[in-house]
Amino acid sequence: MLVATMGGVGRLRPGPGTWGSLVVLPLALAGPGWCLGVALVIAVAGYWAAGQVLNESTEDPGWFVADEGAGMLLVLAALPAATLPGVFLAFALFRALDIVKPWPISWADAQPGAMGVMLDDIVAGLIGAAGLLAFTRFYPGILD
Repeated sequence: MLVATMGGVGRLRPGPGTWGSLVVLPLALAGPGWCLGVALVIAVAGYWAAGQVLNESTEDPGWFVADEGAGMLLVLAALPAATLPGVFLAFALFRALDIVKPWPISWADAQPGAMGVMLDDIVAGLIGAAGLLAFTRFYPGILD
């Protein structure tokens, strides 16, 4: 439960998914490599935790926020520098993708068990990172 709730953050109300995304934002200061590395650790640990605390028929409960932490860190890993505008844009982009769930995020969300719980936010994080990389490519320096 400690991993699943990211130290209890998943129990915060309202919006535990938003809190799960917010709690990892300070890691942006460590740089892209650290964000990517910690995202991978949280993704693996979260997949394990989902298998431990959820049964196969359980949908993604709100208190399970390891998936949000991993996905948010993937978007932060795409930031060239940890500036306030960049972190804000990364956060807003990830939360929008996580809430709206366009395809293929909706497809990932429909997968059963631990895979579906973790995969939708991983896919949202990868799409958010790709969008952020494209944005900074076409508008260099705008997030400085």
